[in-house]
Amino acid sequence: MRSRSVVATVALLSLLSSPPSAGAQEASPPLAIVGATIIDGNGGAPIPDGTIVIDGDRIVAVGGRASVEVPDGAEVIDGAGKFVTPGFVDTNVHMSLAFGRGGRVEEHAAYWAHHEQVILQGLQLHLKHGVTTVRDSYGVLRPMQRVKKKIDAGEEIGPRTYLAGNIVGWGGPASETFAGLPESEISFFAEQMNDEVTLGSGEEMMHMTPDELRVAINAYLDHGPDFIKYGATHHFNYPAGISFSPRAQRVIVEETHKRGLIAETHATSLEGLRLSILAGIDLIQHPDNVGNRTITDELVDMIVERGIVCSMLINQFTGPSWEFHVRNMERAREDLAEAQARERQRRIPPTTAEIRRRVQDTGLPQPGSVMEGRWTTKRTNAKKLIEAGCIVTVGTDNTLFGRGGVAADFLREEPENMEHQLPGLGTIFAIEGLVELGMTPGEAIVAATKNGALASKALDEYGTLEAGKAADVLVLDADPLADISNIRKLSMVIRGGRVIDIDALPTNPIALDWAAGTLRE
Repeated sequence: MRSRSVVATVALLSLLSSPPSAGAQEASPPLAIVGATIIDGNGGAPIPDGTIVIDGDRIVAVGGRASVEVPDGAEVIDGAGKFVTPGFVDTNVHMSLAFGRGGRVEEHAAYWAHHEQVILQGLQLHLKHGVTTVRDSYGVLRPMQRVKKKIDAGEEIGPRTYLAGNIVGWGGPASETFAGLPESEISFFAEQMNDEVTLGSGEEMMHMTPDELRVAINAYLDHGPDFIKYGATHHFNYPAGISFSPRAQRVIVEETHKRGLIAETHATSLEGLRLSILAGIDLIQHPDNVGNRTITDELVDMIVERGIVCSMLINQFTGPSWEFHVRNMERAREDLAEAQARERQRRIPPTTAEIRRRVQDTGLPQPGSVMEGRWTTKRTNAKKLIEAGCIVTVGTDNTLFGRGGVAADFLREEPENMEHQLPGLGTIFAIEGLVELGMTPGEAIVAATKNGALASKALDEYGTLEAGKAADVLVLDADPLADISNIRKLSMVIRGGRVIDIDALPTNPIALDWAAGTLRE
């Protein structure tokens, strides 16, 4: 056995600069991490002075040092003082050029010829922070499939990736359902972009009979998505029109399940979500966001009873992001007090729209409105789902192009309050946020590992550190059970048995000199 430090082993074993062939990987000696504290992702007590042995792309043994034999010829990493966890899973990311509203959609034209490079960069940024599996739940399917194929073949480095492509029933990034844009007001490029995203699964589906929808959803499934996400309502919190009838939703779920795939929904109203639950969905994206309303006890009970996975946007309303929202709400409350004083003097009653905006901006209830605060309800709902014992995962909406689709600003200069949205780093914020909302650090790690695998019905393949499972392993320099922020102290990432040079990621970064209109390498 040859013993090496973590740093030396990374230098020796990193295969990042020239990914090996499958045959070369098979010829590599076994790898053993010896003497570390092992946090296996199942939620039990950690294993002190533990050993984990990896052969090829699989874990072959995990346990205490005395109970695990290290094979002759194995490359040994000294794990003393280190902490080992499974790789993290983000169940909701967006790595392709599928965002932007209004004129900002056209910003993507500058990147379109480099689409695969952009996608790979986002995926590698996740891996850089220890996210070894991602589920991309909305994007441009075909270029993402090409990148995934290269990663799976060992031609590129990246996390395990699941792809949904379009959110079925929505019309693409420049559509009425996604962005509130009438077709009469968008450019030819935007129309083409919508078609490339939807691949026949857009807004026309809302006008189909169940029999027609059954044919259409199978045609989309033939494009090869790894799971189906459908829009039970429109994208927006308000108004949140229900997109599909109960029997139409059942058709979507049934045909997806016939292919052995996960069916999930995005629903921004209480009734829209209820219909999806009754249709038999496996996972809910953003259950914390049901149209600025507190989720009902009835819905929470239904989610728990059916074992539906809750992929939650924790990073958007915890940590620095929550502090940002609190400051904005405080300013809005000051403005509201001034406005109400003027109204009393002038006796001008506020309009319904004004009342709704006040509720959303201040987080305060207002007479005559059922709506609640935009950010306060999300945080309340997340706590409620966690306390009820729902299967929770982190689903961050991480994207290279920000919430407003501002590609130029994001890649050139970081906008305010966007750090929590960055690929990989946003996932870290979300895991930390779970503890802020009431989980123990151990529970947060289970949510980010084991539950992430459950979200794709793949717990037999990864998500915990057990013999026979994929060797997706993180080595940390400090104890995350003592302080969850120690997940930032990442010294090694092993993906599928390969030690990754995280300092070299992304391998081929792309940015844009927006003023000059040229790419900047």
